[in-house]
Amino acid sequence: MATAVKAPPPAPADTPLGQLQMLCDPGTFRPLRSGVSSLRLGERATPGDGVAAGAGEVDGRPVFCYAQDPAFLGGSLGEVHADTIVRTMRMAGDAGAPVVGFVRSGGARLQEGHAALAGYGRIFRASVELSRKVPQISILSGVSAGGGAYSPALTDYVVMTKDSRMFLTGPKVVAEAMGEEITMEALGGPKVHGRNGVADLIAEDAADAVLKARHLLALLPQKIGGQPHPHLVVDPEGDNPGAIVPAEQRKVYDVRDVADAILDAGSMLELSPRWAPNMVTAFARLEGRPVGLIANQPRQLGGVIDAAASEKAALFVDDCNRFGLPLLVFVDTPGFMPGRVQEEAAVIRHGASLLRAFAGARVPKVTLVLRKAFGGAAITMNSKDLGADVVFSWPNAQIGIMAARQAVGIVHGRRLREDESLSRDDLADAYAAEHLTAPAAAASGWVDEVIDPEASRESLAWALRSLRGR
Repeated sequence: MATAVKAPPPAPADTPLGQLQMLCDPGTFRPLRSGVSSLRLGERATPGDGVAAGAGEVDGRPVFCYAQDPAFLGGSLGEVHADTIVRTMRMAGDAGAPVVGFVRSGGARLQEGHAALAGYGRIFRASVELSRKVPQISILSGVSAGGGAYSPALTDYVVMTKDSRMFLTGPKVVAEAMGEEITMEALGGPKVHGRNGVADLIAEDAADAVLKARHLLALLPQKIGGQPHPHLVVDPEGDNPGAIVPAEQRKVYDVRDVADAILDAGSMLELSPRWAPNMVTAFARLEGRPVGLIANQPRQLGGVIDAAASEKAALFVDDCNRFGLPLLVFVDTPGFMPGRVQEEAAVIRHGASLLRAFAGARVPKVTLVLRKAFGGAAITMNSKDLGADVVFSWPNAQIGIMAARQAVGIVHGRRLREDESLSRDDLADAYAAEHLTAPAAAASGWVDEVIDPEASRESLAWALRSLRGR
């Protein structure tokens, strides 16, 4: 008679086995292969070859996971080591369960040559294939280089601790090849990768990284094509999101406070907050159901959209579409960032990527205009004609081709130059009243309904409930 595999005894939190046990619900982790860190160079590798792997549960849902051991040959990847990771990933794909990897690797094992390189090739291919099946999360709590940097970058989300480092080539190679002296932190620390979008979440330590990974897993479906995991409905932290937004068009505020007043309390998990901070991307829940939130951030660059913000938002829209998560879009933007720097940064290409992402997404898409939406940015931020299912607006929002003062400078420029008695402010007020109001946008069909800010949560939830069958 087969004997059930028992959960291993608790291991120290800083060991591979301890990390996997910390990720999984207590008592649920079962090893598939156990890495052994006591081996010395020249000794025969045991199953796992410096990596522990297994399966467990997170919030009662199955998960597969592995953890590399930097104490064994620097966490370097050899043939057997790679086989363990690939086998774990394939089992996850077959089972329809997410994969979480604790990555701490010096790269390919020099002593194994081509076999180590081939191992990384198999891992990269398995990760790409898995991206069509289940979510993948990487946690970095040490130093990873070479293939150990590419491997997490191929997964859906990367969590870095504050003492972790990740780079393709280390400081010594950089110094030899480029003559540049640089520290590991300056080359590939969390501050670097938090700003460039490589790291989605920054954690204080390994324990905090595990908490963030568990939060992320709770907001993602178990597999691609699966239903999002509902939770109990939690009331938002505030009552009236409209009280947060100043009436003055140029006055800043934090759009995350608006989200907190609409979405379920404590559910929001913002991704890449330091990369393109003028665009907020986050997972959250509305009435207990996971959603993806995209919002202009007036606190940064006045909410203007630049190349980096477009790229960040486009990637997030594609992720939500792949995971089957509805999209909520909060709009408050004066337009795209003008100028030579942005044109050189390919703002046209990145802006087009965001247009393509919204137009191609097949999940429910609901937009709420908070204060202003002008020009191409008004179209790009999930407008109705781009494919939004429902578009709401608050009563005082301004929506149009451009702001009133700029518009009258073009429409009435000659009159203003020839007649000094004309008031630019009066002309701007008249133009805004005729062309930029939310009721005018509703009358033209640009907006489906003008709603009171206090009705935002109810209206957005109704829209998503109505679209749930899609």
